[in-house]
Amino acid sequence: MTRAVLKMPTAEAFGLDPFRDHVARGMRDLFRPLDDLLVSGGDPRLALDPESRLNEYGCGPRPAPDEFSFASSTASVISERAYERAGRARDEMMRAAISLGLDEAFEARFEAMRDELKERLTLAQDVGVVFAPSGTDAQLQALFVAQARLGGRLTTILVGSDQTGSGAAYTARGRHFNMLTAAGCAVRKDQPVAGLAGEAIAVPLIDPHGAVRRPENVDAAVLDALAGATARGAAVLLQVMDSSKLGWRAPGDACLAEIARRWPDQVQIVVDACQMRLGRGRLRAYLERGYMVLITGSKYFGGPAFAGALLLPGAVSHLFLKKGVQLAPGLADYTSRSDWPKAYKALRGRLASRANLGQWLRWEAALEEMTAYCAVPAAFRSHAVRELGRGVEDLIKLSPSLQAVPRPVQPPIADEEFSDATIFPFTLHGPRGPIGAETCRALYHALNRDVSKLIASSPADRDVAARRCLIGQPVKLERAGAEPIAALRLCIGARLITEAWSCDAAAAQHNLEHTIDRIADVVAKIELLLAAAGAEFVESRDEVQPA
Repeated sequence: MTRAVLKMPTAEAFGLDPFRDHVARGMRDLFRPLDDLLVSGGDPRLALDPESRLNEYGCGPRPAPDEFSFASSTASVISERAYERAGRARDEMMRAAISLGLDEAFEARFEAMRDELKERLTLAQDVGVVFAPSGTDAQLQALFVAQARLGGRLTTILVGSDQTGSGAAYTARGRHFNMLTAAGCAVRKDQPVAGLAGEAIAVPLIDPHGAVRRPENVDAAVLDALAGATARGAAVLLQVMDSSKLGWRAPGDACLAEIARRWPDQVQIVVDACQMRLGRGRLRAYLERGYMVLITGSKYFGGPAFAGALLLPGAVSHLFLKKGVQLAPGLADYTSRSDWPKAYKALRGRLASRANLGQWLRWEAALEEMTAYCAVPAAFRSHAVRELGRGVEDLIKLSPSLQAVPRPVQPPIADEEFSDATIFPFTLHGPRGPIGAETCRALYHALNRDVSKLIASSPADRDVAARRCLIGQPVKLERAGAEPIAALRLCIGARLITEAWSCDAAAAQHNLEHTIDRIADVVAKIELLLAAAGAEFVESRDEVQPA
C-alpha cells in the first residue's frame, strides 16, 4: 500500500500574488500586541518578570501615570503620549508595508527618523545618524568606525570607567557584553566580537579610597594613558564622559584641545553623551571638532529603555560614502542595514535587512518626548531645572539619612539648561555610618513596590509607603579595605519640565512645586523604609572620604 503525500498548496494555487504573500509573512510581527513589541529587539535586560511585569529597570511596557518617577539617569516608564505615538506609528507602518513591502517601508521610516532627530537636535545635514538598540550596542559601532578611520587594532581609553554602563567594560575591548544580542544571536559573554577585539585602559573618576579625583588629576591620567598607548604604536579610541551616571564630565575641554593638538591622526574621540544632559550647542561643537557622539532617547528625554544612536561628524561620515570600508564580521550580530544611513551603500550591502520593530518603536516614543520638550520655551526649561534642582538639594540636606555625594570642583560652563545639575546622587547613612551597597539595592527595589503593609504607623505614612517610586539605580562606590557603598540618584528629566510647562506663569510654578512635593514623598518613603528595616540594615563604620 502506497502512502499518499500531502502537498501544501502554494500561494499561486490560491491565486495569490507571491509578493503579497511575502509581505504578509513579513508583517506578521507587526500584529503582535504593542506592549510585546515595545520590549522586543533588545537584550535580556528588557525581559519582563512574569510576576511584576517589570523589566530589570523597574519599568513595564505601558504608561504608569501614578508612579513617582525620578529615574531618568537609568530608565523611565513610557508616557501616555509616547505610547500613543508608538501605536500610531505601528498602524502607519502596516499601511505602508501593504503598498511598499515591509523592508522598503521600514527603511523609509528610519530615514525619516534620522531627519527628525537631526532637526530636534539642530544638527548639520552632513552628520550621520547610526541607530542602535542601546547605547551599549552603539559603543561597538563606534569601535568599528574608529577602526575604519584609524586602521589596525585599537586601544580604547575609557574615561569614567566607574560611572558608565556595565557593558562598557566589554565593548571597550571589542567583546560580547551579554549572552544574547538584540538581533537574537546567541553569543558568549566576554568573548571577542570577530574583527573588533582590542585592549582597553580604564580611567575612573573616584579613587580606590572612595575620594572624588580632582579634575586636573583625571586630565593628567588621560594624557599619560594616551602617551603610553601611542608610544607603543597603538591607535586610540578615547571615550570621554559628558555626562556620567553621577552627572560628571571628564576630561576638561582644555585637555581635549591638547589631545587634538598632540595626536591629530592617532586618536579618535567619542563622547559618551548617552545621558543626553548637554545643550544642543555643546553637542554641535563636539561634532564640529570631529568627535563621534553616543546618545540615547531613553535617559534625559524619557523614552523607553533601549533606544541608542551613534552620531558621526561629517568628516568621519564621509568615509562610508566610499566603497573600501570592510565590515567587521562580528558587528553583523549587533546591527542591520536600516541602522545605517542609505548613503552608506557599500557598507549597507554587507548587512542583513532585519527589521528590529522594538528598537524602531522605542525611538518613535523618544522622538515624541523630544518634540514635546523642544516645544517648551528655553527660558522655562532653564528655570525649571534650576528650581527643581534647588528643591532636590534642599530635601537631601534636610534628610537625616541622605548625604549628597560631593561633585568634582569644576569651572562653570554655559550649556543652556544643563549649566545646572540634573542628577543628584546621595548615599544612605545610619547611626553607625554609610549603608552598604547590597542594602541600598534592596531599598531601591522596595521603593518601587507597595510596602504599606510593612508600615505600622499612621495612615499618612502608609499612604506614602504605598506609592511606587522609581529613582536612579544604585551606583556602586568601591572603597579600599571596606564594604562597598552605593549612590542612589534623584534625577530631573525632560518629562518633568514638559508636564510642568504652562503659558500661565502661576500654573507653571504651581506644577513645579507639586513636583517637588512628590520628590519629598520619595525621600519620606526612603526614611520610612530605613526606620521599618531597623537593625536588618547592614551599616558600615567607615565614612565616605571628602573630596
